[in-house]
Amino acid sequence: MGDLVFFLLLTSGYILGSVLFGDIIAKTKGVDLRKVGSGNVGATNVRRALGKKYGILVFILDALKGFIPTYLSLLLLENEWHIALVALSPVVGHIFPIFYRLKGGKGVATSFGVILALSPLSALICLLIWVGVLYISKYVSLASMIAVASAPFVLAFSGSPFPYVTLAIIVTLLVIFSHRSNISRLVAGKEHRINEKA
Repeated sequence: MGDLVFFLLLTSGYILGSVLFGDIIAKTKGVDLRKVGSGNVGATNVRRALGKKYGILVFILDALKGFIPTYLSLLLLENEWHIALVALSPVVGHIFPIFYRLKGGKGVATSFGVILALSPLSALICLLIWVGVLYISKYVSLASMIAVASAPFVLAFSGSPFPYVTLAIIVTLLVIFSHRSNISRLVAGKEHRINEKA
């Protein structure tokens, strides 16, 4: 029974992650996010295209994609490696969604939801790091990458199990990979700052 629950959580986590709420909401407003701003389907580009309230809504929905499977795995599973794999599945789904030919978003909000379920205090610290870097740099992408990259260290120092720290390392690598175009623009000095029209 335990293996069946693990398999169901793993697959449903990936499928849920593959639902790109930013794209869905934007299309109800007649907007194709792939052709607007940065071309990303995440909360930042939704905010640029549709306004702050829709950006916040998409962030919450994307975060819930990570939070719900992870929280359920904590309730229903005992093996920490299985929990870590379930937690990873919505992040993989968001970045490589089955419904969008494996071309998804950056995975930041979904990763935040995962960390929030595993360790609320760690998620709060990562959020504060994000706010601090954003305040100094004005780059959402840079703040997001640094905040996610801090998660393995924050989880480790908070005493989280090794499988969760390993999960955070893998998530960091995935998020950095998904930001490769942002990294190129940052290096070239062409990345858009917050509130700057793309």
